[in-house]
Amino acid sequence: MKKLLFLHLILAFAACSTAPKKTAADFDAFLEEAYQANLALYRLPSTYLGESRYNDTLPNYLSEEFAAKEVAHYTHYKNELATFPEEILSEDQRLSKALMAWEIDIALAEKEYLKDLMPIDQMWSFHLSFGQLASGQGAQPFTTVEDYNNWLVRCEGYLAWMQSAEDKMRQGMEKGWVLPTALIKKVLPQLEQMITETPETHLFYAPIEQLPAEFSEEEKDRLTAAYTALIQDKIVPAYQQLHDFMAKDYKAAGRSSSGYNALEGGDAYYQHAIKRYTTTNMTPDEIHQLGLDEVARIRTAMEEVKTTVGFEGDLMAFFDHVRTHAPLMPFDEPQQVIDNFNAIHQKVIPKVNELFSLQPKTPFEVRRTEAFREASASAEYNSGSMDGSRPGIFYVPIRDVKTYNTHQDEDLFLHEAIPGHHFQISLQQENTELPSFRKNLWYSAYGEGWALYTESLGKELGLYEDPYQYFGMLAAEMHRAIRLVVDTGLHAKGWTREQAIQYSLENESESEVKITSEIERYMANPGQALSYKIGQLKIRELRQEAENRLGEQFDIRAFHRIVLESGSMPLALLEEKVNRWMNSIK
Repeated sequence: MKKLLFLHLILAFAACSTAPKKTAADFDAFLEEAYQANLALYRLPSTYLGESRYNDTLPNYLSEEFAAKEVAHYTHYKNELATFPEEILSEDQRLSKALMAWEIDIALAEKEYLKDLMPIDQMWSFHLSFGQLASGQGAQPFTTVEDYNNWLVRCEGYLAWMQSAEDKMRQGMEKGWVLPTALIKKVLPQLEQMITETPETHLFYAPIEQLPAEFSEEEKDRLTAAYTALIQDKIVPAYQQLHDFMAKDYKAAGRSSSGYNALEGGDAYYQHAIKRYTTTNMTPDEIHQLGLDEVARIRTAMEEVKTTVGFEGDLMAFFDHVRTHAPLMPFDEPQQVIDNFNAIHQKVIPKVNELFSLQPKTPFEVRRTEAFREASASAEYNSGSMDGSRPGIFYVPIRDVKTYNTHQDEDLFLHEAIPGHHFQISLQQENTELPSFRKNLWYSAYGEGWALYTESLGKELGLYEDPYQYFGMLAAEMHRAIRLVVDTGLHAKGWTREQAIQYSLENESESEVKITSEIERYMANPGQALSYKIGQLKIRELRQEAENRLGEQFDIRAFHRIVLESGSMPLALLEEKVNRWMNSIK
């Protein structure tokens, strides 16, 4: 027996010694293989990248079959990743390995929870992003006959998703995983907009209104007939069915509670969501206290601005003053809002060069948010395509131009546009040194943390000369600090929707309508709102440490390059990178 065991060990050793050793080049090839497999699995991200190869397909992301494919995909690449020893990899390759390991682990962990049983909400769900594609103004191209044919096929996949969404929600009703009634009420109008009597007035008909002139009359007629039939016979009936289900059975089952801690397993999911969005292991209690401390600090700064402008009264009265101050609501036409943001852009350009040696080439535009989603939308940035053919777009909702308040416009531009999201995302996409999977990697704590950090650069960029605009920056920072309190309050401490709204009203200058929309946003997607402040505080901490350690050797352009050059990453990995940079200088 001992001889057989000894022989087995010899044979095993011989096999290992003759097996080809992994190399750094093999690792690069592995990363690309995993990236391409990920695009093939999810399909739609390829479209957002400006690629056309999967434009005619759409997996049913809610099906059991797709979930099984996801688990198999991530398990396979987790095992493969482990076969590459650290010692054969360069410093940047080791970072890539750590990033891929994080991505795989968090994706597999997500599958342990019941979040898919609430697949539709008023803010984050797939029916909203698919509507953007359907409008002909999003990432889905409508320039060739093949493009138009591709969309007809892709819509079939969307119809399957809609049916699965209802099926999942029915399962959720059985398990108690249902939306709060307040959120169900916000989804219904979105669905109603898609139920039209005439196909020509439907959002999905928009590409036909944009048919290229070079198409033959025969092709135009065929596509018009096909799109009309799709809308009339399939899209509208599907929306009608989903609307009726949510308005009746689902609404009747809607819960009165606001947070995930009211759900079975909700506490565990919330801790997972905190890790996913903040990339930290912070607890709800730690984050809640941090939020309370930040709210107190920012209130003090707000009091100083109130004194500067000579306002007599308490801070709550000053909030009302800012909300209703006529000079801060100067516009009569929506285009004036867009023009104001473009003017801010021109103002910061000369100063940007003083703070940033690394700047993107991707073009940039400011646009009004599309009407079908404007009522529930926040200002947001949509990245440009990888090849630069589609610009980065800063979307601005203008619900009522007469009451549109400008006091946060300078701050908002820095966050969503330059040097916020547009810089960070475009530079990541344009970096030819990064492996493909890292060019579109997104960690909310890093990306939103960076954008919030850039808001504090306003004075260095020649903005915030008006105290009301500086107050707008403080108000935006307060908004993110409040999120730490109310998000943890809702999902870990049993706060009601109304409690969270009241706390916000007492500490920030936003209107009750907007605050209500924000609180409902946090109810729909636990943890996401925490990422902004957690990330911002870490980047500010790293900058302060670098200034203290490096003294006269500190170069703000170099610091910003170090933070941006390698793309999005968990905060712990960013801290390691900045520390290596500081050590190399010292």
